[in-house]
Amino acid sequence: MQSVPVAGFADWRRAARALLATDADPATVRFTDGQQTDLFDASDVPASGRAVPAFSVPKEFLTLAELAALHRDPRRWDLLYRTLYRIVRGGERHLLQIEVDPDVRELMLLQKAVARDIHKMHAFVRFRKLEGESEQYVAWHRPDHHIVEHVAPWFARRFGAMCWAILTPDASVYWNRQALQFGPGLARSEAPAGDMLEDLWRSYYAGIFNPARVNVPAMMKDLPVRHWATLPEAALIPKLLQEATRREETMLRSKPPTAEPFLPPARDLPALARAVCACQGCDLYREATQAVFGEGPARARIMLVGEQPGDREDREGKPFVGPAGQLLDRALGEAGIDRSQVYVTNAVKHFRFEPRGKLRLHKKPGGAHVAACRPWLQAELEQVDPEIVVALGATAALSLGGREFAIQKERGKLLPIAGNRQLLVTVHPSFLLRLPEADRQAGFAQFVEDLRLAV
Repeated sequence: MQSVPVAGFADWRRAARALLATDADPATVRFTDGQQTDLFDASDVPASGRAVPAFSVPKEFLTLAELAALHRDPRRWDLLYRTLYRIVRGGERHLLQIEVDPDVRELMLLQKAVARDIHKMHAFVRFRKLEGESEQYVAWHRPDHHIVEHVAPWFARRFGAMCWAILTPDASVYWNRQALQFGPGLARSEAPAGDMLEDLWRSYYAGIFNPARVNVPAMMKDLPVRHWATLPEAALIPKLLQEATRREETMLRSKPPTAEPFLPPARDLPALARAVCACQGCDLYREATQAVFGEGPARARIMLVGEQPGDREDREGKPFVGPAGQLLDRALGEAGIDRSQVYVTNAVKHFRFEPRGKLRLHKKPGGAHVAACRPWLQAELEQVDPEIVVALGATAALSLGGREFAIQKERGKLLPIAGNRQLLVTVHPSFLLRLPEADRQAGFAQFVEDLRLAV
């Protein structure tokens, strides 16, 4: 077994080229973190004295490898060489396109972890002014991986007019307005504890804190508690979270949200569909992937209105394409209605959900969301000009009828609404999916009967 100490990515790259020249099997090589040896130098000449043959690797491998090499996992060098060997010597030129390959998947996980760490360093570093120094600032940060040298140029560009130092346990970087200098890691005690600028920053943070965006699990994931000690605004977070509900209610009362300012001058369906992508009429746009507009003929006799997009609709950007949409398609077919001839949309255009681990669970939109989104639905009604509007569920009925509906009491009736139209109230297809299996067939049959009233 050949042991190869390397001092960084450039060092590993030289060593890997030399090893490839001798066709060294990855199973016979072990890389370790350490100082470069005399075996591999900058001339890329292996121990045999033969020049390293020229070869090329896909650009995406170098991009992936440069970030993965910053990971703290000591096995990263062996993984990189094994992957490189397979690409160059194993004839697997397109290996990186196989994301389920164990080596490729592991490399991508390393890259993602490093990318997250870089993002956190950009976000969490806070400079503090040295006491008695007019232009000297110091920050202390604890990254998860070896990223200091990689991120230093970003800070030099961002804070180029300042003289600063960033201290970390592994390495430190200094900027004198002209050049970056690197040194050994230092303890947190070497950085100042605070300065007068922190009061200004805390006031700013409290002022921009938006209680409508509070998602505690997501906040804890994006702002780990271990970083709070170096963030002046961290001391405010518990109190701001405690007051979030009250502040959100105050905001909603003081200024009802509305999508009206985001509607375009031209109100044809293509223009509306383009404009809805930029809608910020309520807070739901912040977490949703995209707005989901209606779909169907520009003139349709029947319009179907649901509650809001689901998880799949949010990802694909089309209404009723998930499980509830598939059930709706089957019901329309049995009712003798061609879906391609009806216009399908939702009362609310963005997906409201509650995160549960990696899942996004449906969360009913509030009355403020329904009211804010009503201008989009009204514009669709004016353009499509349907004779019959089918409200699929209570939220759609509220948006269309302007009042609360007892669905089981009102369903199966044609009710007059504004615009000389008739409103047919029925259940949402997702309601049927939640029924016990023993009741689902009867519920589906009644749903089909409701839809037949629109024919």
